[in-house]
Amino acid sequence: MTKPSLPDLLHAAVSAVGGTERPGQVAMAEAVAEAVDDQAHLLVQAGTGTGKSLGYLVPALAHGERVVVATATLALQRQLVERDLPRTVEALHPQLRRRPDFAMLKGRSNYLCLHRLHEGAPQDEEEGLFDVFEQAAPTSKLGKDLLRLRDWADETETGDRDDLTPGVSDRAWGQVSVSSRECLGASKCAYGAECFAEAARERSKLADVVITNHALLAIDAIEGAPVLPQHEVLIIDEAHELVSRVTGVATGELTPGQVNRAVRRAAKLVDEKVADQLQTAAETFERLMELALPGRLEEIPEDLGYCLMALRDAARTVISALGSTRDKSVQDEDAVRKQALASVETVHDVAERIAGGSEYDVVWYERHEHRGGGAYRPSGASLRVAPLSVSGLLREKLFTDRSVVLTSATLKLGGDFNGVAASLGLGPEGTATEDEPVWKGLDVGSPFDYGKQGILYVAKHLAQPGREGSRDDMLDELAELIEAAGGRTLGLFSSMRGAQAAAEAMRGRLDMPVLLQGEETLGELIRTFAADARTCLFGTLSLWQGVDVPGPNCQLVVMDRVPFPRPDDPLMSARQKAVEEAGGNGFMAVAATHAALLMAQGAGRLVRATGDRGVVAVLDPRVERARYGSFLRKSMPDFWYTTDRNQVRRSLAAIDAAAKAQE
Repeated sequence: MTKPSLPDLLHAAVSAVGGTERPGQVAMAEAVAEAVDDQAHLLVQAGTGTGKSLGYLVPALAHGERVVVATATLALQRQLVERDLPRTVEALHPQLRRRPDFAMLKGRSNYLCLHRLHEGAPQDEEEGLFDVFEQAAPTSKLGKDLLRLRDWADETETGDRDDLTPGVSDRAWGQVSVSSRECLGASKCAYGAECFAEAARERSKLADVVITNHALLAIDAIEGAPVLPQHEVLIIDEAHELVSRVTGVATGELTPGQVNRAVRRAAKLVDEKVADQLQTAAETFERLMELALPGRLEEIPEDLGYCLMALRDAARTVISALGSTRDKSVQDEDAVRKQALASVETVHDVAERIAGGSEYDVVWYERHEHRGGGAYRPSGASLRVAPLSVSGLLREKLFTDRSVVLTSATLKLGGDFNGVAASLGLGPEGTATEDEPVWKGLDVGSPFDYGKQGILYVAKHLAQPGREGSRDDMLDELAELIEAAGGRTLGLFSSMRGAQAAAEAMRGRLDMPVLLQGEETLGELIRTFAADARTCLFGTLSLWQGVDVPGPNCQLVVMDRVPFPRPDDPLMSARQKAVEEAGGNGFMAVAATHAALLMAQGAGRLVRATGDRGVVAVLDPRVERARYGSFLRKSMPDFWYTTDRNQVRRSLAAIDAAAKAQE
């Protein structure tokens, strides 16, 4: 049988989803097919509108081997499973003579646990499952959420939290889900045959394409126990997020609340003397944390070191006791024991890791803030530990025994792929050593004409922003730009405090609605913003990467300042210092690269369709004046560049007038 041609397959798939083939999409599909056939590694930058999902799905399906696709966002996972894959499989069936199966797989805690729902579990909450179920009509938010979950359990086919609409609080979900450590195991659980998580794993073992997320990919790599099925091809979409997601999975944390919870759970099951040993260590830890000041601990203080060793040893004793105690008076003893073990093992593992003082880890105290009454106030401290770098881990665990394709709209920073590649554990493009596998980079461009559709404006006349304090000149500039644009503004701020201050200022100056992240759910804010041309939306990190509003209602994207990591960010500053000690430029490798990635993502919010027009305004003169400014500009789409404030106001007014004429 003649092998179907890739162009024919791609044409059929694109037609099935109602799209149009684009040169960049064709180039990407050809490059992915070549990489998969050669068992090679490929980095592909594919701009917004390229159609990159089909650019990798079609050659992967045509290859015939199992492929795992890991994405960062729920939106893309849903698009793949609910839209792209069903249509593509049907479209390719006549030529492939088969219908590849596909499945979604997430971490266990994303699925409803029937054992916990029906049998209950030791509750740390004042109001637990059975407390709620005994009430005729619970009035608390938690109670209502739990009743919704009980009803939903009879309706859902997947048990996947993301299929529950509207969602419930983390607190409620925590009462009906379990971590992998807490799970009894299908063979020991009365509900093993009906388990949603086990069903998802079984479907993934039989599927030709498995859609998962970066976090589960990281768990599969880090923990050594395979979670994902064996596969020959790994495709990582939204690959610019991978390093931060893997770092998150590899980060450990200890808080007084977490340690005390472990004590409470263990005390129900072990000898009083054993429980008291852990309780004493927990009390010492809590006293130390009350005095903790935020910042990195380059060396573990002596008192903390002794406390961590006491926690570790006491936790180890509890773990040994839990392995042999058989208290039949405890109802549903196995579930109670598994939850206690999970809590105590986490305390043991993190305490042991921090006390060990590895040179490859960064340890720091962190104080958390919550917003209340319009102000930010401290609310507790945690002790955290994270890997100094995940590049070695990624190189060792990802790029062996399979072809890996990484793709995103932002992989070239400063004009090349090498910065992103280095963070993934790869050497310079085209070179290979015994430790660093060879890879190839490809930029397939974008269907948009950025030079004609958008303007990059840098307000070089403004004062350089400082670490703290009001920027009155920036607020004046922001108000004038919004007025010229007639609203239609997405404000991207480097901090939530900055976004809040700007929103309050603009609400006092402008007769336009100004939405602020945190005052409503993100989805509702974006819907409101997209529906009203005069509305502005201000916010921080999730808006830099998570907004897709094509059309005339988003014609001005404003960045208040270069989003460098905070100078006192323990992990970033440690990574920067490590690069410098190795003879590199720590600022460029860490801080500038971090900022460039965010600015590239933020600038990408402007042009989402071929008819979009507008301005990206950066209210930080360093993008024009500083030596690293050209690196930042090269990382963003190739807009027409200016520092002329009057020209930009005229352009915004003209775009606004044209949009109003079409309304």
